[in-house]
Amino acid sequence: MQHNYLYRTLVSIRLRLTSIVILLATIASNAQSSGISSPDNKISVVVQTSDGKITWQVSHNNRLVIRPSLLGLATTEGPAGPWRFDSSSAVTAVSENYELFTGKKSQISYKANRRTFYYSDASGKPLHIIYQVSNDGIGFRYFVPAHDTVRVFDEQTTFNFDTATRAFLQPMQAAKTGFESTNPAYEENYRQNIPVTSASPTGWAYPALFKQKEDIWILISEAGLDGKYCATRLKNEQQSPAFKIAFPDPREIMEIDGLLPRSAGSLFSPWRVITIGSLKNIMESTLGTDLSPASVLSDHRFVEPGKASWSWIMSKDDSIVYSEQKRYIDFAANMKWKYCLIDANWDKNIGYDRIRELAAYAGTKKVGLLLWYNSAGSWNTVKMTPKDKLLTPQSRREEFTLLKGMGIKGIKVDFFGGDGRSVIQYYIDILNDAAEAGLLVNFHGATLPRGWSRTYPHLLTTEAVKGFEMITFNQRDADNEANHATMLPYTRNVFDPMDFTPTNLYKIQSHVQRKTTGAFELATSIIYLSGIQHIAESPDGMSQVPLFVKQCMQQLPDRWDEVRFMEGYPGKYIVIARRAGKKWYIAGINGENVPRKVQIDLSAFKSGKATCIKDGRTKLDFTAETLSPASPATVEMQAAGGFVIALE
Repeated sequence: MQHNYLYRTLVSIRLRLTSIVILLATIASNAQSSGISSPDNKISVVVQTSDGKITWQVSHNNRLVIRPSLLGLATTEGPAGPWRFDSSSAVTAVSENYELFTGKKSQISYKANRRTFYYSDASGKPLHIIYQVSNDGIGFRYFVPAHDTVRVFDEQTTFNFDTATRAFLQPMQAAKTGFESTNPAYEENYRQNIPVTSASPTGWAYPALFKQKEDIWILISEAGLDGKYCATRLKNEQQSPAFKIAFPDPREIMEIDGLLPRSAGSLFSPWRVITIGSLKNIMESTLGTDLSPASVLSDHRFVEPGKASWSWIMSKDDSIVYSEQKRYIDFAANMKWKYCLIDANWDKNIGYDRIRELAAYAGTKKVGLLLWYNSAGSWNTVKMTPKDKLLTPQSRREEFTLLKGMGIKGIKVDFFGGDGRSVIQYYIDILNDAAEAGLLVNFHGATLPRGWSRTYPHLLTTEAVKGFEMITFNQRDADNEANHATMLPYTRNVFDPMDFTPTNLYKIQSHVQRKTTGAFELATSIIYLSGIQHIAESPDGMSQVPLFVKQCMQQLPDRWDEVRFMEGYPGKYIVIARRAGKKWYIAGINGENVPRKVQIDLSAFKSGKATCIKDGRTKLDFTAETLSPASPATVEMQAAGGFVIALE
């Protein structure tokens, strides 16, 4: 009896062990994980497949910063997946060097580790997910290999955060709202330091900034957008910390069936860009252009960054006449600026022939003319002209050839109002034809450029921001300028050139009263990055400022070689240093309504001379002083004030 009992017990144990082994084998077959880390091993990504779902998660210094989140594309109208993991590539090193004309650095070196994960769905259709992890963040994108047409109906990508995370987010504008129904144009204020579970019915614009404990910041954007994919945004449900990639409103199109991603063959998605680290890491990163395709230009000689005079910002529509534009050409020449922008209705108010005369006159002053265009199309009811000139390849190329023959240096194209695939293709068509003609480009009423300034270096700037024009329209935006202005360097302007049209040094020529100081406004010309910086000042206004301020504006560099983030906080203040050649500029602005003191170690810049322009007695006054370049300097910014230090 005892022997039989022992035998039955051993058999039972064996059966249980066998069941456990089978269970573990089943789990192993249903759940697979592998990963990739940054070259310095501080950032690590784990990708896992379980129960037909692909998830990913991210750690920074062994701390989970993005919780398990979904991956996948739906290339049919039904649900995507279930996914089967097939294999993954070996980890390989990526190393690229490139030049940037419009950013925080001119010469950039990008290094990352790369790994591709291979999946297939129930029907055997393949899906590749490509990860590149650098020391400052992560890029990943999808690749669908195919010989026939590929359509994407949904992207499953999510970013799942801890509920204690705080967020700095710009709500997407509702399609077909705003001036002549031209939204979205990325012209909302940022909601600041809000719970990550806050939701917007229209979704959130890129770049989206998140803060976690222990001073870990995460910035999400996208890059490498081509005409096969629509631009996207983030969207979460109320009380949910999971943000999903969302496609545009169905009305954001130029043509029928022009919304969703589609390709005649293989399809790449844009890169999903996630910058991770301290605020200094975010502010000095170039990841948004690192992940963008290389320049399409074989000849970059016509790409010259510079500053521009612009009559419309102070005098509006009535200023677009021959005599006033000649005055603004003289203004640009006097300020040693490269360009003068002539805005809407120039074709009616001045005419092509007299514009040709102005271009010739500007040429004698070493000033290049830029001309405004209406994007036109059925989506756009704006009456301003020229319009309908850029809609077809033939008319667009004819117009560009004419402009080039007139001596025009570039164009400003306005009022696009959409992120659908067909609209994105229209942007790219304009850029390609402008490149062929040797014309510079500025997009207004437009989408976020998403790294296009690397691929198309002649795209020197893009609006996609609630800019200074809004401040000239109403007092509410003027009252909020300081706070709004100190959000933009941390979000909208991190990677992409931004045509905010800054630096009103004297007064706004309307009923609106500016609340920032003159030194604040001067500092924005350094803090904001734009290949063409349109200055929001008139000849009369410039005549009111001290000579040392005018000389500063005459001598400011047009592009930057290096950046150092000194200190700051989104929506509160920023102090940043930029180098051009051997000269450094340190600029600061205060977004709060109380004074703020900052201390700067000038000896770190190894300069022989330091001059500071700062707030004066009133908001219209300036003070200049000489500082010791070998000592720490304490500078006080007034409420909504600022400063500029030049070191040489």
